[in-house]
Amino acid sequence: MAEEVLAEMVSTVQKISVSVGDHVRINDELIMLESMKMEIPVVAETEGTVTSINVKPGDVLQKGDLIAVIS
Repeated sequence: MAEEVLAEMVSTVQKISVSVGDHVRINDELIMLESMKMEIPVVAETEGTVTSINVKPGDVLQKGDLIAVIS
């Protein structure tokens, strides 16, 4: 079953820590976001393989935007 990783708030993508095909475990950092001068790590909530990354550094995200998919 695929898990969609969604933005929880308006933020900017600072860094992508994984690539498509990487195996991740629960709490592995996927992406680092910035919002209101605070860094916010986005971590995996499930173990699996990253099947897509839908953002790039500098992208401005809105709440609910798709960041990545893990399956």
